[in-house]
Amino acid sequence: MPSANNAAIVEISQTANKFRSSIVLQYDNKYIDVKSILGLFTTLLSSSTYDLHVHGPDAQEAKIAMAEVFAKHELGVNVVED
Repeated sequence: MPSANNAAIVEISQTANKFRSSIVLQYDNKYIDVKSILGLFTTLLSSSTYDLHVHGPDAQEAKIAMAEVFAKHELGVNVVED
C-alpha cells in the first residue's frame, strides 16, 4: 500500500500540535497519536480510511481543522462524534 506523502504527514502533525486536545487516529485495533510524526509515518496509508477521535477543551476546533487537512491531502478520515 502506498504511504501518505511526507508533506501530508508533517502538515497533519503540525496541525494537531496547535491544539491542546488529544487527537488519535484509529485503524483496525491500532491507535496512533496524531501529534507523533513517527507514528504517522509508520501507519498512515493513503488508501485507508481512519476514525479520528478528539477529546479536550478545543475539540470542536480541532475536529474541523483536522478534517480539512486530511481532505486537502485526499486522505480518508471519519471524525467520530462522541
